[in-house]
Amino acid sequence: MRSLKRLLTQQNVRSSAPCRIDSGGTWDIKALALPLQGVEPTTINIALTLRTSVVLSPYRDGWIKISSRGFPRGEIFSKNQIPFNSSFGLFLAAISYFGFHGLDVQINSQSPVKSALGGSSTAMVALIKVLDKVSVRLGGKKLSKEKILHLAYHLEDGVSGGMCGLQDQAAAVYGGVHQWKWRYGNRTSPFEKIPLLDRTGQKKLSKRILVAYSGKSHISSRTNHNWIKGFLSSRTRSGWIKVNKIVHNLAQSIKENDWNQAAGQLQEEMALRKKLTPEALIPITEKLVEQARNAGCGARFAGAGAGGSLWALGEIENIQLLRTIWTKTMTQVKGARVLDCEVDPLGVE
Repeated sequence: MRSLKRLLTQQNVRSSAPCRIDSGGTWDIKALALPLQGVEPTTINIALTLRTSVVLSPYRDGWIKISSRGFPRGEIFSKNQIPFNSSFGLFLAAISYFGFHGLDVQINSQSPVKSALGGSSTAMVALIKVLDKVSVRLGGKKLSKEKILHLAYHLEDGVSGGMCGLQDQAAAVYGGVHQWKWRYGNRTSPFEKIPLLDRTGQKKLSKRILVAYSGKSHISSRTNHNWIKGFLSSRTRSGWIKVNKIVHNLAQSIKENDWNQAAGQLQEEMALRKKLTPEALIPITEKLVEQARNAGCGARFAGAGAGGSLWALGEIENIQLLRTIWTKTMTQVKGARVLDCEVDPLGVE
């Protein structure tokens, strides 16, 4: 392992990446996507201007310090005793991969902690990018975006024991608005990245989406495990296939700037999700989804739901109306709020 104390004493190094909202999530997990390659497993994600930054500063030789806004305390470990099962184990695994010590890692996210916006994956991408910047300064070869995505996903999937998808890291790496077709059976090309909107289209979409935090944090691994279990048993599989078809149609509507059609398709997906995964909704998010439908918008939970965040899509006047409705509703829930954000055209920097 190599100490970064001297290099970082000269200047801190930083990086940042955007979080995301999504549609079709869970189809990016191999347990679903690999066996049913024939239905073209797909997801959509939209990067948000709620960015997570990672700053590296100097620390004692032989030691690693790591902390994050929203967590009660940081952690300090010797380079010879780095646990990968601690609160920051995922990030410590990335530091270990690069072989560094003598650094203080500070993570700061503009999105709420455990808000189902892909926060841990976003932080992982930003961390790998900043570690790569240091590696380049030390004479290493710069990682491409594809290699950052590959490394971020496999580190997280491995440390977490499998069952991880790829779309959260993908949104953080590339930004913008994309449809992803998951082809894990193809060794050299496990996905197809399809841009849905250019910068002008992204600005239009920004005026037609609304993102809110429910006030309740979530843990996605438990929820995803139950969903995958239902899929593998074939009990819920036909419903998941219907969801996948809707997401394909939603991608086309977004690409064509057909916002009313897209809102209707988001409503369709949410209706199916409610049957397939009722535990993904809690009373406040169920109420907000219903309010969106009544206002002429589509809405769904982000990520695995069960708290966390949700997002809505609709024409400008309908979204403006919904903003007023949601804001009033969430004043009654501690911590709940509309999140001020737009589509982020940029990926990790």
